[in-house]
Amino acid sequence: MTDKGIKRATNQDSCFVECLNEKSCFAVVCDGMGGGNAGNIASDIAVKTISQRVNLSWRQDMSIASAQNILTTAIAAANICVYDEAQTSDALRGMGTTVVAAIILNGRLVIAHAGDSRAYIAGKELKRITKDHSLVQNMLDAGELTVTQAEHHPDKNYITRALGIEEHLETDFTQCDIGVGEKLLLCSDGLTNFVPEDEILRLLTQFPTEDAAQLLINKANENGGGDNITAVVIEN
Repeated sequence: MTDKGIKRATNQDSCFVECLNEKSCFAVVCDGMGGGNAGNIASDIAVKTISQRVNLSWRQDMSIASAQNILTTAIAAANICVYDEAQTSDALRGMGTTVVAAIILNGRLVIAHAGDSRAYIAGKELKRITKDHSLVQNMLDAGELTVTQAEHHPDKNYITRALGIEEHLETDFTQCDIGVGEKLLLCSDGLTNFVPEDEILRLLTQFPTEDAAQLLINKANENGGGDNITAVVIEN
């Protein structure tokens, strides 16, 4: 589910999720940026391009390595599509979007991401799979900020990687297992900036999966709703 939040006039997030067969699933979340409607255009192009490429390339009995290759080519194609569209007018120039995409295959998970949209696995604890590509994350890694300082830093929303900004995008990949009964969460920073991770875990584990995305969005809005909010929840 996606929601514009309380304080934003438009929603620049986009998402898509589908089952590819009885043993596999695909999902993608993008959080667009740019003036006017450019952010929604960037995220919409990215989600549609990535989803179409995954569907066109998907084959039965595919390996997880092949699934990662599919995500690689799909995201590269989306990057070029957004970049090229951004060159067509001054209103769109500089638009871009974060991306976090996942394929689950036979209990194995491959995640691709660029920017600060995140992937988590919720089981007995909440395990964050992705690492933000952001100025604040770089400062955390360098020991220049504490976790508490990072949560309230004025440049928290400044990201260092985004799809569509340059002709080439460096994308990070992670592979891991997802156990039976565990849940995958893909989300934009409109969720993680307004709902603490312990509360995210509680909502994911104490309520049915089909209700989880709406409950997470409701909680982000209760806590201020200062950004667009997107949550995709998949249970293995």
